[in-house]
Amino acid sequence: MTKLTDIQRQFILHWGEMGTRWGISRTVAQIHALLFLSPEPMNAEQLAETLNVARSNVSTSIRELESWGVIHPVHVLGDRREHYESLKDVSEMFVRIMEVRKRRELDPTLQLLRKSLTQLEHDPGDDYTRARLQEMAQFFEASAEAYEQVHQLSPETWHTLLKARGKLKKLAAVLR
Repeated sequence: MTKLTDIQRQFILHWGEMGTRWGISRTVAQIHALLFLSPEPMNAEQLAETLNVARSNVSTSIRELESWGVIHPVHVLGDRREHYESLKDVSEMFVRIMEVRKRRELDPTLQLLRKSLTQLEHDPGDDYTRARLQEMAQFFEASAEAYEQVHQLSPETWHTLLKARGKLKKLAAVLR
């Protein structure tokens, strides 16, 4: 898949741009997009050539994507080089990304909030800070609990919930 269509090129460029907004390097996001669109696994040389990026950048990006769990190595018969493919199930990919973001962002923040609130128990003079941090900790605790509930859903359940989004909106309106 070294020759990209205009639509593929647009998607890869857009995904790269979105990656920068999500705190991911452009190249990492573009490699992910290319592998997501590729019907066949690709090796690092193919990725570098198709995206016109340095081979060393591809290697670093592949390691990052593997750490997120959204791509994995595969073996191609007759080729000793490592090939890679992306998860194709979008809901599984979303759940994997949520797992990593929770571990990298939510968990350390929640740990800091808990530690700070424990320290503030011994400092009665800072009620305003305590109140602000308690509110934030409650939100982060609820987010962590929601993540745990969502994480336990099967891909099939995800698909069912997403198909029912109009019904969920109506239910939420009734519950207000």
